[in-house]
Amino acid sequence: MISEPSRHCTVELQALPSRIGQVRRIVSAQLRYWHLDSLIEPAALGVTELLANVHRHAEPDKRCTVEIELLLDRLTVSVHDHDPRPPTVREAGASETSGRGLALIEAVSESWGVRPRGDAGKVVWFTLPTPFPAATLPERPVRGATTDGPLPRTGADPEAAPSTHVPAVRPAAVG
Repeated sequence: MISEPSRHCTVELQALPSRIGQVRRIVSAQLRYWHLDSLIEPAALGVTELLANVHRHAEPDKRCTVEIELLLDRLTVSVHDHDPRPPTVREAGASETSGRGLALIEAVSESWGVRPRGDAGKVVWFTLPTPFPAATLPERPVRGATTDGPLPRTGADPEAAPSTHVPAVRPAAVG
């Protein structure tokens, strides 16, 4: 039997602007600890956009859980909220100050998607490829974050069905 090393970190919070910066710092510290410094910027950007969407749109409340999971060569960042409505991708006009979050996630991630959780809301996730296998990473979590061994699969797995899987589209090089 082949063992699949993995790492988990979860943070429960109210998606309020004052908490989003704290979660960015937790995610950044955890990735630094896992020696994944190259993923800090895209992961922090993605989690910020997902939490901003919860803050702006989620009903009936702003409670959510952020989960980062490292499994072999893929980092999955997911946000679970209590609103069953899926997010919508739209094209924001040049003068609009919002509406680009999912397009940013699509641009920086390997893949992303949405998975309904029945009456319990949804999970919006994105993945980033890691530069090396998770087997070489330390076990200890960042202080202040909760890690309880392997977490139940709640939708952060892009292979799980049912899920809306949207492959990232890379912008063309400018030159």
